[in-house]
Amino acid sequence: MKSIVTLTMNPCIDINATVDRVVAERKLRCDSSRYEPGGGGVNVSRAVKKLGGESLALLPAGGAHGQLLQDLLDREGVNREVVSIQGWTRESFIAFESETGQQYRFSLPGPRLLDEEWNQCLDRFHGLCKAAGLIVASGGLPPGVPEDFYALLARSCREKRFRLVLDTSGAPLRKALDTYPFLIKPNLRELSDMAGKELESDTEIQAFSRKLVEEEKSEVVVVSLGAAGALLTWKDGQLTLRAPTVPIKSKVGAGDSMVAGLVLALDRGMTLEDAARFGVAGGAAAVMTPGTELCRREDAERLFASMSAERSGG
Repeated sequence: MKSIVTLTMNPCIDINATVDRVVAERKLRCDSSRYEPGGGGVNVSRAVKKLGGESLALLPAGGAHGQLLQDLLDREGVNREVVSIQGWTRESFIAFESETGQQYRFSLPGPRLLDEEWNQCLDRFHGLCKAAGLIVASGGLPPGVPEDFYALLARSCREKRFRLVLDTSGAPLRKALDTYPFLIKPNLRELSDMAGKELESDTEIQAFSRKLVEEEKSEVVVVSLGAAGALLTWKDGQLTLRAPTVPIKSKVGAGDSMVAGLVLALDRGMTLEDAARFGVAGGAAAVMTPGTELCRREDAERLFASMSAERSGG
């Protein structure tokens, strides 16, 4: 059993293609198409593998797309545990417009899960997590799964003293906050949604993140700030981690790569501060790769070394 387990309730097949220009009412000729596994926790497991670690990815999958997803994960050497479902695993389409450098992302809702299917995911999850050091639940919920699904998950993890890293948004995230997960990783838009207002200044962002920790909504809050890096807040302090400047090819998967770097570093025994720093390095490494390729180990380790040297004044 691997010490990192990821859960993805709405995985997908990411289809990446390049088009000269996106124009309405016209047949668009695409080239350079590529198929990759996708979905929050799936991408975290993929990124953990790319960073030199191991994890176990738990996911529901069904139909021909579900089989393709499993084949693609096997090709990348990602350990997986699959709950079979009746519906077909969804697709996501990412089009890169070569004339402008813009990226268009089209995400389908996914199959409707039956009650017995999502309950089976919960049961399988509880069995797999007995030997896990860190658990990552990431991504949105498909139709049929109740909004309090992550709250049920987080409450169980709290009772069993599992460390749950939760990366989701909207109502599923808000409901889970009452169960005190180990760590949440909202972006600025998601943090503002939790606050019920637009958080514009650094002071507002820092104050609300501190409030979440003080009110025991999460032990640790890591706010991803895009090119600005991340804000780490925990009971003993708060730290802004500046992201290194890198060439940007695609922002897809940067958040998942950040989570992967963070949990892998924690699993290896790094301090919370250094783990968050390695997470920022993983996210920065991901934007350097095209499409949904995620991070590369050599880039993440080099960026982490430069961030550590900068911190120590070297």
